Amino acid sequence: MKRDFLIILIIFAFLFAIGLIKGLSNEDDWICSGGEWVRHGNPSASMPTAPCGQSGQNDAESVGSDIAVFLPQAGQMVKSPATIEGEVRGTWFFEAVLPIEIRNNAGQKIAVGYVQATDDWMTENFIPFRGEIEFDVSATTSANLIFRKANPSDLPENDQEFKVPVILAPSREISVKIYFNNSEMDPEFSCNKVFAVNRRIVRTAGVAQAALKELFAGPTEAEKAEGYFTSINEGVEVQKIVIENGMAKVEFNEALEAGVGGSCRVSAIRAQIEETLKQFLTIDSVVISINGRTEDILQP
Repeated sequence: MKRDFLIILIIFAFLFAIGLIKGLSNEDDWICSGGEWVRHGNPSASMPTAPCGQSGQNDAESVGSDIAVFLPQAGQMVKSPATIEGEVRGTWFFEAVLPIEIRNNAGQKIAVGYVQATDDWMTENFIPFRGEIEFDVSATTSANLIFRKANPSDLPENDQEFKVPVILAPSREISVKIYFNNSEMDPEFSCNKVFAVNRRIVRTAGVAQAALKELFAGPTEAEKAEGYFTSINEGVEVQKIVIENGMAKVEFNEALEAGVGGSCRVSAIRAQIEETLKQFLTIDSVVISINGRTEDILQP
């Protein structure tokens, strides 16, 4: 009787040891590697549904990498501007800044921005960061918030990124930047040096034209008190705008150049228009025309 009991005990101990070794070795399991779930062996369970590195607690250990994101959480619906908080090893920063961007599931860029260290970043320890990112979507959109390790060397081997899946919520209003001259920030008036103010406008398919309309309205009284002013004439209107292959071709009425002279003012007007338009990801360059003329527009 005792002998039978001893044999059963040995068998149980042997099976327990095998199970323990198997568990410790991750022989058949899903492993988080490089932000993706990778099959190891022949796991009986299906691939985890939680985003790799974001399951359970959202701290440095559960992430299993150099970064932990607290806001937004994986799968969360966010509105613009979205607040971003977390912590990352100081080696990810450059000059206390960490670049971020949003891309949809097709890989198309929706927005770019950055978060900033809120503590001394010159360390390999985890440093808290915070920031905001603005985006514009016309419908609910699945996307990835991507954190990129700052890489001033531009060497591919130094690239590293971390993705947090999010759902972007559309908004009735969007934020745009309008560029003016500023007598306090640029007291010597560097002509083509312009500075942005933020404006909220109603969502529209013609956001570039709407931004120009805000530009032509000039600075508000509060903005004037802060030194902002415009070099653009009153009464300027957009007759037509076409955006193709990164180029915005904009036709204005005659008010744009009426009484305008001097190379400095001409440069200031061009800078205000071009920078206001080039904030949009679809615009890299601007061609200004009046009644079909382009060559002699805004010439000193």
